Amino acid sequence: MTEVQASVGLKDLVYALLVSDDKTGVAYDVVKPAAPAISANINRGSSATPIYADDRVVAVTTSTGVTTIEIGITHLPKQVQAEWLGHEIINGILVRKKTDKAPYLALGFRSETSDGSYKYVWLYKGKFQAPSMEHGTKGESAEPKTPTISGTFIERNYDEASDIDVHDTDTDIPEGVIAKWFTEVIDPAELTTP
Repeated sequence: MTEVQASVGLKDLVYALLVSDDKTGVAYDVVKPAAPAISANINRGSSATPIYADDRVVAVTTSTGVTTIEIGITHLPKQVQAEWLGHEIINGILVRKKTDKAPYLALGFRSETSDGSYKYVWLYKGKFQAPSMEHGTKGESAEPKTPTISGTFIERNYDEASDIDVHDTDTDIPEGVIAKWFTEVIDPAELTTP
């Protein structure tokens, strides 16, 4: 019987800007730490459409849409905001403009499971929207307010891959893949054992 591996943790949120993505190849900038993560809700958009004939459903077609992610974080450093959202830092001050364009980037993290092992994830190509932030006056007891940021991820042009995940207890992972998870964006080709 397989043990249930429920998610009980989230850590090591990292990102890498997408440099190029076309039919000839894909390239990313260096992997950088993002911010201490509180939560990550991933919704893989998909739909199912029944096909009717002879007064009944005879088949179902499915399609995959975009993947959305909502991340709760302790704070979003200005350097990360500038890179994720296309803002500029001038003399240490974050400057936001209406004309700013968010770049595509890859997002990685790991999630501890109930047996103490980890699931590792990379989302390959997405853009983030400006974070929502809440502020409030301090009362008798502190009520921490933390930002939430949402992103939309799609498949790459190069190979139509959208994301990967692997569990460190899987026995068929090529050697060294987990060790470099947070130093490079892992390519699906690296997960194929020769």
